Amino acid sequence: MDQSADESTTPVGPTLEREMNLVRQAIAMVASGASRRVVVGGLQFGEELLVPARGLATEAGVRLVPLWMPDDAGADIAIERIDDE
Repeated sequence: MDQSADESTTPVGPTLEREMNLVRQAIAMVASGASRRVVVGGLQFGEELLVPARGLATEAGVRLVPLWMPDDAGADIAIERIDDE
């Protein structure tokens, strides 16, 4: 029996949590000063992550920028340092 995982059989919960962990790591990297900007791309649930991730980014003192894909195919997420102006 073929048990290959495709998008139709991928459990939503674990995938969503894995993607949220990637965003958390990007927030931590930018907030620590290790990078000025990190893009987390190829997300299946990028749009669903925007609200909770934006709150985490704000708490960490960095900015979340949604990178909308063409044809309403979701969003990648960029985390950016907020420079004092």
